[in-house]
Amino acid sequence: MSGSVHDPSGLLRRLAAGDGGAAAELFAAHRDRLRLMVRLRLDRRLQGRLDPSDVLQEAYLDVARRAPEYAANPTLPPYLWLRFLTGQRLLQLHRQHLGAQMRDAGQEVSLFQGALPQASSVSLANQLLGRLTSPTQAAVRAELQLRVQEALNGMEPLDREVLVLRHFEMLSNEETAAVLGVRKSAASNRYVRALRRLKEALGPLPGWGD
Repeated sequence: MSGSVHDPSGLLRRLAAGDGGAAAELFAAHRDRLRLMVRLRLDRRLQGRLDPSDVLQEAYLDVARRAPEYAANPTLPPYLWLRFLTGQRLLQLHRQHLGAQMRDAGQEVSLFQGALPQASSVSLANQLLGRLTSPTQAAVRAELQLRVQEALNGMEPLDREVLVLRHFEMLSNEETAAVLGVRKSAASNRYVRALRRLKEALGPLPGWGD
């Protein structure tokens, strides 16, 4: 499949030539992963005002515009480049809609000399507790939600970010290391440590073992 996502060198040639179809193919191939990232990091105050599809639509315009520039100097793997542009667009939309209400960017984990919005503990807890949905589990879920959020908020920011990247965004260890600018061994060690600490915090909770 010459020039497709299965032929990176051909795809880069098409991107460099300004082939809009190549940018569309690349974005479509990774849309589901990008949507997951946006859903995790979209500020909950914007629910109902901004949908992940809106973010992806604007991000795609950035991708199409900057594709020849990327093809000329592809310093990142294609997905991480798409993720970076989508994250930057999400950050701009947060600033546009929230303004002074937005969290201090200095408190967020720096990625590529910039900052992506953090995944909130509420979003992460909802992901972890997604299976507790029956009416008989409603009271258990409400208590667990708070306890899980406390456990996540008590983690070191970088450990929590590694957990988000590996466990929730499902990035590989190599991709996680590239995003955070650390060695692969360091990313792996932090992920194992983050999982252990989360397990220690959640293990004693009633109903969690189920």
